[in-house]
Amino acid sequence: MGNARNIAFWVVLFLLILALFNLFSGGGNTLQSREISYSEFVRAVEQDRVSSVTLDGEQVRYRADDGQDYVTIKPEDAEVTQLLIDRNIPVKAESQQQSGFQTFILSLLPFLLLIGVWIYFMNRMQGGRGGGAMGFGKSKAKMLTEKSGRVTFDDVAGIDEAKEELEEIVEFLRNPQKYSRLGGQIPKGALLVGPPGTGKTLLARAIAGEAGVPFFTISGSDFVEMFVGVGASRVRDMFEQAKKNAPCIVFIDEIDAVGRHRGAGYGGGNDEREQTLNQLLVEMDGFEANEGVIIIAATNRKDVLDPALLRPGRFDREVTVPNPDIKGREKILSVHARKTPLGPDVDLRIIARGTPGFSGADLANLVNEAALTAARVGRRFVAMEDFEMAKDKIMMGAERRSMVMTPAQKEMTAYHEAGHAIVGLTLPKCDPVYKATIIPRGQALGMVMSLPEMDQLNYFKDELEQKIAMTMAGKAAEIIKYGEGAISNGPAGDIMQASALARAMVMRWGMSDKVGNIDYQEAAEAFRGNGAGGFSISAHTKELIEDEVKRIIDAGYQHARSILEDRQEDWEKLAHGLLEYETLTGEEIERVIRGEPPHKGDDDAASGEGSAPSVAAIPKTKPRPKPRDDGELEPEPTA
Repeated sequence: MGNARNIAFWVVLFLLILALFNLFSGGGNTLQSREISYSEFVRAVEQDRVSSVTLDGEQVRYRADDGQDYVTIKPEDAEVTQLLIDRNIPVKAESQQQSGFQTFILSLLPFLLLIGVWIYFMNRMQGGRGGGAMGFGKSKAKMLTEKSGRVTFDDVAGIDEAKEELEEIVEFLRNPQKYSRLGGQIPKGALLVGPPGTGKTLLARAIAGEAGVPFFTISGSDFVEMFVGVGASRVRDMFEQAKKNAPCIVFIDEIDAVGRHRGAGYGGGNDEREQTLNQLLVEMDGFEANEGVIIIAATNRKDVLDPALLRPGRFDREVTVPNPDIKGREKILSVHARKTPLGPDVDLRIIARGTPGFSGADLANLVNEAALTAARVGRRFVAMEDFEMAKDKIMMGAERRSMVMTPAQKEMTAYHEAGHAIVGLTLPKCDPVYKATIIPRGQALGMVMSLPEMDQLNYFKDELEQKIAMTMAGKAAEIIKYGEGAISNGPAGDIMQASALARAMVMRWGMSDKVGNIDYQEAAEAFRGNGAGGFSISAHTKELIEDEVKRIIDAGYQHARSILEDRQEDWEKLAHGLLEYETLTGEEIERVIRGEPPHKGDDDAASGEGSAPSVAAIPKTKPRPKPRDDGELEPEPTA
């Protein structure tokens, strides 16, 4: 982009100088002369009021005896020269022929304009990078500098195992003799795998800051262009640059954009992407060894990568970068809170216990939201209350207090959410209820948030069945209170969560005796035509799966309904408490059920407003799980 701009600048400058030259050499006097008619000019000559004349083709410029310049156009048949000579007036004639240089420039001008337009559009097609119009095959890898702040391993927290793996690569670059004397070889590549926001790119920047060697960074999408062969050329050019700067590190972010399984999908794949991948495979481990060039790549879709890319000799190490545990979350919070003034009541460990399932990016966003909340109310530091409000906003959505709800809608929402809370408090395997609210947040009119007491690694059948019962408790509450005919679309989100969880139990986790221990999830994906392979499901098996899913959900619904009928008095109390206070924490819900005021202070009890949760009420680990489309569980609040 810079080269094209320089060329355009010099071309424009040259044309401007040429125009100015013509202006001052030929047409400058014309602009300063007063235009008159030819008859006035003849009259002035006859009256001896003309001191000098310049003939320029049909144009006649003369200076009067008063020093003023005039200009006129003579007719074709007028004989001006003889008239001026007879009057003894000095006459000067200018040549009408252009110089050879001017003629040459004017003849080249159209071609120069065409070349300039071509350079401009070719440069735009390449995204403004890659070395100008002739730089299609040039690598777009950038050498990372420290202009934006040096990142080291001290800035990376919560992923100690991954950091240790990469620290060894840095140590190898610093002191290769330590390993080579025992026959060890430097790893050729390391693949960082993990969910989004866990710090894969941050780890790569930390390697650059620690290694003290050249560090090239590029995105996987930068290789692929509309022209076949460009990506392969860019891969060759990138490795040529890396060899010149060896030892060095090349970081490829989102490598799944170029490293997908070859031949997958309809039509056999994409020729440009597959040629680029083939060239990358050869450069990483082909006939010529790339000594001192280490490739580090990041992806959150390892399942779509080509097997040839994952073998030893190319990516020798696979470094998993998971979501942090409670200790990791505390360390990450301390890193992000370095530049944030914290109040004396802030305990990062309590915040870490109340944010399970959060990635490093989520925790950074939490600290930022808390700082914004504190600044909004004019505090000089960030208090624990600000972190609580920020956490609720991230996990449950922003409050929509301006939303107008009729008393009937508000009452139905209160009974719906009270049903979730009562069933969740009754069933022992359900996660403890953290907070219940009937203030609209995000897309929900109300919400019950449950958080487990410790980081959860396994899910059990009886536990999942109880979670489904808690999920279906909202619909059971509406039917008990208002009857079958008054059921609303409020439980739609609950039904989606329960269905996804029940399908995961049946199709992936083997928790149905009738369906058996078979993973039908892969078969379902193959049936949808996403190229995952596998086998199709017979009509009988599909019917069996749906029957089992329906049986599990119906059992959960009946279980929730029986609990609400047995504890109807407690359910009514909690619904009335939500209508009065709008938001109740887990501790306050227990007090309301016992018939006590939810707030310990008289002033708070009389205010009738929902209070912020106390520190003691902050749960200790992550939100209740919800199955994703692939059947795996992820934290999700209960609505």
